[in-house]
Amino acid sequence: MSHQRIVVAIDGPAGAGKSTIAKSVAARLGFVYIDSGAMYRAVALWALRAGIADHDTHKIEQLAREADITLEAGTQRVHLNGEDVTDAIREPDVAAAASKVSAIPGVRRAMVAKQRELAATGSVVMEGRDIGSVVFPDARVKIFLDAPSNERVERRSKELERRGLPSDPDGTARDLAERDHRDRTRAEAPLMQAPDAIYVDSGGLSIEQVEEQVLKIVRERTANGKEYSR
Repeated sequence: MSHQRIVVAIDGPAGAGKSTIAKSVAARLGFVYIDSGAMYRAVALWALRAGIADHDTHKIEQLAREADITLEAGTQRVHLNGEDVTDAIREPDVAAAASKVSAIPGVRRAMVAKQRELAATGSVVMEGRDIGSVVFPDARVKIFLDAPSNERVERRSKELERRGLPSDPDGTARDLAERDHRDRTRAEAPLMQAPDAIYVDSGGLSIEQVEEQVLKIVRERTANGKEYSR
């Protein structure tokens, strides 16, 4: 029992703070952080570079299956087919394309298979839209991280500013509303709170406060995360 691998699944809408919290919690526990969104962005980047239209689902599914995506432990660097694409996948056009690409059932199936492979090697913290409901339905720890839409818009705008990109709060609000709608209504693995996931509202809380809440949940669900193999 003490060597059981632990999966901490953190789901929630765009801008709820999933990446920030998942990274810090993984670091605190000594688990591997897996950014599922980065994997979809990598596929979207390849599709954009290859000039494949987002409605050409067959070709995009092929790319998803062939993509060699690696996530560097500790550094959060993302590699696609041997190339470091960490910065390239954060461009706004790639983010927009990723939201469409991730709605393609065959792409999701390919990514789920890759995500399960990654988690087979040790304890992980993975965040996304369907980690607790689809990728790891048996995860010991499931969290649904949310925040009021105005806070999510503000966070996303600040993130763009930090990266030196133009920030338009109205445009960001529209983008998030569109993504939320697409995520919640897609046929394959829509964004939803798993029945056994614990709801955490990060609204008005500092990163440290949310991190402590999540770590407390991990400890309660696993006796003590420190006991488990990494």
